[in-house]
Amino acid sequence: MEYTFTLKYQLAEDAEDRDLLVERLAVAGCDDALIGLGIAGRMALEFMREALSAEQAIESALRQVKSVMPSARLIEVAPDYVGLTDVADLIGVSRQNMRKLMLTHYQSFPLPLSEGNASLWHLADVLGWLEHRGGYRWPPAVQETAQVALNINLSQQIARYHHDDRE
Repeated sequence: MEYTFTLKYQLAEDAEDRDLLVERLAVAGCDDALIGLGIAGRMALEFMREALSAEQAIESALRQVKSVMPSARLIEVAPDYVGLTDVADLIGVSRQNMRKLMLTHYQSFPLPLSEGNASLWHLADVLGWLEHRGGYRWPPAVQETAQVALNINLSQQIARYHHDDRE
């Protein structure tokens, strides 16, 4: 099955030339990724990878990137953090319809990670909730990919907090 996901990194201060990094990533097996270098010191790699599972697809990409950029720090694996508009686009409804679902079912709708002008949820949580409601469709690999992304992001956050506690 084909899995689409994005790995976002903070590059080390001493990172080599960006063009050279892109070449080395392709040689390491990341030739199935679109690479974004729009923000200084950051790199995003959007993969479309064939694998037996989302976990295999993402883990293999993480290993390949680490082999080329061992000092780069993983910021996020996507899809994970989403707003209502992102979910609405994915399932083919309007943002207003998605907001109405959230407000109508406020007792059972997943709690946001952050609430405010731009509330965020874990995509896997919202898709799980929608799956139980029935009647909505999204590409088959998305839910599995979102769950793996959530697991990796949570592990990363825990590791960061434990690292900060030791300093």
